[in-house]
Amino acid sequence: MATIDRQARTLALAHALTAAERGLAVIPLSRTKLPALRSPHRDDPAAPPCHGECGRHGHGVYDATTDPARIRELFAAAPWATGYGIACGLPPHHLIGFDLDTKNGTDSSAALRDLARRHRFTIPPTVVVLTPSGGRHLWLTGPPDTPVPNSASRLAPGIDIRGAGGYLVGPGSRTAHGVYTTAPGTAHLTPAPCPPALLRLLLPPPRPGHPARPNGAPPHGQGLVQFVLAARTGQRNTRLFWAACRAYENGLAPALLAPLVDAAVGTGLTEHEARATIASAARLTGHGA
Repeated sequence: MATIDRQARTLALAHALTAAERGLAVIPLSRTKLPALRSPHRDDPAAPPCHGECGRHGHGVYDATTDPARIRELFAAAPWATGYGIACGLPPHHLIGFDLDTKNGTDSSAALRDLARRHRFTIPPTVVVLTPSGGRHLWLTGPPDTPVPNSASRLAPGIDIRGAGGYLVGPGSRTAHGVYTTAPGTAHLTPAPCPPALLRLLLPPPRPGHPARPNGAPPHGQGLVQFVLAARTGQRNTRLFWAACRAYENGLAPALLAPLVDAAVGTGLTEHEARATIASAARLTGHGA
């Protein structure tokens, strides 16, 4: 068993480095498919939200990186890791993962085909990863200014979506149930763009009472504001931080910060909390003091 685990660790790191070469940000995973490194703030429930600003490991998908040195550092800190996760929603691919499950007699592939027929879209050739349980992960890409939220069976029974703030188990990972592998004939493919009709189904509907262009947000920033508006309790800081990072990275911050603050306040954060979270995003992206 020790030899198998050692081999699995070596292979996981090698596959993670290969994924990073393709522009996919990765983190080490344990055999349970969870991030291998625990939060450094787990013993301090009163600690303010932290998405890696403290500089330590253990922030889940916020640790994801394409830097080979950083990846080796993360795996060295988690020698028990036997797999790796691929962060969704990040540039350059803005990956969207479709997790097609087969548990409890669910035929998620048939459900996706039915959606394609009813909404008149076709899934293009793309990367497909086979799971140990018999399911499949389809890799598609989204537009840079339209974050796709995570969801479970909202699109159809057995179809889970991995979007902004989520991750997919990478091919080559070994879990407690087996190994994830790339489907034959798809390893060489680049993740294909998500069909527009399917993308529309993935986005949350505007909240009642909110205009189509919330709080004066520019058209190309509406997706980020809507992403914050759709936050539930427990997601508000995370979504705001992610959206603010994307706003800074894409040069949208001057026009978008006020709408983001208004959206966050609309979900229940105080203005002080919202501005503090946005300030953290500014520092992380190199736009803060």
